[in-house]
Amino acid sequence: MRRIAIAGNWKMYKTQVEAKEFLTNFLAELKSGSADNKLTLLFAPFTTLPVMLAATGAYGSYGLNIGAQNLHWADNGAFTGEISAPMLVELGIKYVIVGHSERRQFFGETNETVNQRLKAAQKHGITPILCVGESKQQRDRGETEAWIMTQLKQGLEGVDQQNLIIAYEPIWAIGTGETCEVAEANRVIGLIRSQLIDRNVTIQYGGSVKPENIDEIMSQSEIDGVLVGGASLDAKGFARIVNYQSL
Repeated sequence: MRRIAIAGNWKMYKTQVEAKEFLTNFLAELKSGSADNKLTLLFAPFTTLPVMLAATGAYGSYGLNIGAQNLHWADNGAFTGEISAPMLVELGIKYVIVGHSERRQFFGETNETVNQRLKAAQKHGITPILCVGESKQQRDRGETEAWIMTQLKQGLEGVDQQNLIIAYEPIWAIGTGETCEVAEANRVIGLIRSQLIDRNVTIQYGGSVKPENIDEIMSQSEIDGVLVGGASLDAKGFARIVNYQSL
C-alpha cells in the first residue's frame, strides 16, 4: 500500500528559537487522529534538529518526523562542512532529502553522488527522499521524460526501493509561483512509477505547493504527497497543507 507523505523543506531558514515557535503554532493546528498511512515530515537545518527532535517527541500520534536536508556518503573523513549518516542516526533522524535540485545546481551534485548518498542513508536505516525533475529549458526541448529516466536509472542503481520516497520537482516550478498543471504532474509521476521495481514507492510532487492548491494536487491518482518549500515556513499555512482534503 502506498503511503502518503506530506513534507516541508525549510532550506536555509529558521533559527532554533524560530523553529520552536513554529512547532508550537504548527502542532496546535494539526487535526488529531491522523491516519496511520500518512507521514508528516519537516526537513530542517542541521542546527535546529536537536531542539526539534526534543520538542516533537510527545507528538507521535500526529505521525510527525524530523528529517535532515542532506548527508554525505562516507561515514567519516576529511570532508569539511559535511554531515554523515551515523551523525544523523545518533540524533534520531530517520529521513533525509537527497539530490534536491538546489544541491545539483549550486553544489555540483551528480547522479553518481546522489546514488552514493542514497545508499549511505539506507545502509544506516535512514529513508531517503530522492528528488528528480527537469529545468524549463529541458521541458521546452521535449527532454522531460528522457532526463528523468536517466536520473532514475543512475540514481537508483543498487538502491532498495522498499526504503525510499521519490519527489518529482519540476525545477521551473520551484519558488517561481508557477505550478505544474496537476494533470501533467500526475502523468509524469505515473511515468516515474512505471520505471520502478516496487510500484508502491511513495512519490511526491514538489513545486509551488500552497494551501490554495493542495486539495487538487492530492486528488490525483498517482500523487502520494508533496514536498513543500516556502509554504512550509508558515505554521498555519503548512498545517492547512498537512490537513488537506481530497476533492
